[in-house]
Amino acid sequence: MSYDNAEFDIIFAGGGTAACYIAGRLAAAEPSLKILVIEAGPHTENGLAHIQPAQFPSHMVPGSKTIKFVVSQPSEHLGGRPLVVPSGQCVGGGSSVNFAVFNRASASEYDDWENKFNNPGWGSKDLIPLLMKARRMLGFQIEHDQDRYGSSGPIKVSYGGYFGRVSQDFLDTAAEYDKDRRVTSSGSDVSTANTYGRWPKWVSTAGRRSDVPHQLIYPTEMHPNLRFLTEHLVKRVIIQNGRAVGVECFLNPQYHPQEPLEVLKVYAKRQVVVSAGSLGSPLILERSGIGAAAVLEQNGVQQFVDLPAVGERYHDHQLVLGVYRTGDEYDTMDSLVRGEPEAQAKWHAQWLEDGTGMMASNGIDAAVKMRPVSVDEVRSIGPEFEKKWESFYADHPDRSVLWIGCCNFCLGQSHIAPKGNYYVIGWFLHHPSSIGRIHITSGEDALAPPDFSSGFCENEDDMELHVWGYKKTRELARRMTCYRGELTSGHPAFEPSSAAVLKEDSSPVSVDAPNIQYTEADEEAIRIFVRKIVSSGWHSLGTCAMMPREQGGVVDSRLNVYGVEGLKVADLSIAPSNVGANTYSTVCAIAEKATLILAEDLGIQYE
Repeated sequence: MSYDNAEFDIIFAGGGTAACYIAGRLAAAEPSLKILVIEAGPHTENGLAHIQPAQFPSHMVPGSKTIKFVVSQPSEHLGGRPLVVPSGQCVGGGSSVNFAVFNRASASEYDDWENKFNNPGWGSKDLIPLLMKARRMLGFQIEHDQDRYGSSGPIKVSYGGYFGRVSQDFLDTAAEYDKDRRVTSSGSDVSTANTYGRWPKWVSTAGRRSDVPHQLIYPTEMHPNLRFLTEHLVKRVIIQNGRAVGVECFLNPQYHPQEPLEVLKVYAKRQVVVSAGSLGSPLILERSGIGAAAVLEQNGVQQFVDLPAVGERYHDHQLVLGVYRTGDEYDTMDSLVRGEPEAQAKWHAQWLEDGTGMMASNGIDAAVKMRPVSVDEVRSIGPEFEKKWESFYADHPDRSVLWIGCCNFCLGQSHIAPKGNYYVIGWFLHHPSSIGRIHITSGEDALAPPDFSSGFCENEDDMELHVWGYKKTRELARRMTCYRGELTSGHPAFEPSSAAVLKEDSSPVSVDAPNIQYTEADEEAIRIFVRKIVSSGWHSLGTCAMMPREQGGVVDSRLNVYGVEGLKVADLSIAPSNVGANTYSTVCAIAEKATLILAEDLGIQYE
């Protein structure tokens, strides 16, 4: 069909996780509803790179057709380098290209959304049941407590089709070494701090990635009134007489370099929903005249609504990966990730046969959500973290400070590591104090790189926690039976005379061996390493915060953009504060809540 000047009931500006979820739910609830989803990237239906879990690294390559890389301004806090943040650019967004690590936020974090930021209906008592409605836990011993986990939702969670020796070694070592924390055979209750366990994945028991479009959208003929305009970029929302009535969009030249950039206008009779993620939604609002006066004036945009908080409050999780060597006898995924034909053929054949094997895994099979267990341990991290502990963590025992996980291949360094077998023990900060911002640099050119500052490593309490994370993970790694030394590029550059000096070819130490004693110079080396190598956890949120307008909000608790009728934002950008977890669960909860709100607004029956 011709989309120029076409009219729909609802238009979604963005076709990622949230938009696909909401559109699929609404289309099923009311088949007569005419819905258009505009997505900058391509369709993903039945593409092996999207349905085989082990293929997630294939998206993280230069020139990727499924991920957009957003580059920040260089930062002195990152050793003068920029931060590069990946963002899904395909139907399904992050759910179709992410690491597929299942994780759930803690109840008190959602309670802050309701109580601290004055958003009625957004606390844990409301959101956790919606999350249960969204997901289906498969293969877990939780039959006695299905209401807590979710057993009938469309988005499937399992342990995947493979569990390697390295992952079991991690859990066995933790049980022997870290007596202050417990180890369980099941990691299904991933909201509990200080519990090591097998880690679930957004993977079905058939070994397929469980992304949103393959569960709620495809095959496309399921919903004849749900249309996708793919490989098109949204330029702005069309606002007339204070109401959003449509959007302007154009062909994405990344996929159509020879085509002219002709702007299409598509109209919405009832609702426009901006759903382009934390790195996209605020830019669409600003190009539409919604934002801070100084930003809009600088970029030649006429202001319709004064909302200074648009693009502010950027949150993410700061990820650091320590890389360790292991022996050839250990079944790592390195040969598969390197693209060796023999390994790929072997594991692809097994996946086709029964949905098991390495191709049905993300290689991240065991982890822990960690918090200090004593006052002394809190103090050992550092004085600035101790202040944050007292104000943010001490009264909330469900909040962890780090996620620590074991990965059975050379994640993050495979492009430079010598051929061999590796494992990674990495961590990310759950609630960094450092926050950033993102704004447009052109009111007309939607392709112009944004003015993006990540804020990473700007606060001392974050750096203290990174140093603690490195020490914790290294002590675990060097006690594991599979340990054969450290990859130099995946660690700090300690002085040769230091007790912390790296061992590139080594055997594991005993479980009861003394911990490495780090000097001030060693800790400074860790800080330099962190600033050099820290990366995004792909968990961007907060740039269109759901808060009262007078407190710096962009949307209200019904997701309405302040000052414009018929315009909502529905994605992770509305989160008013961070969550201590990978964010796929949280975006599903937001999407279920948004579906309820939209159904009420539209007079549609949805339960």
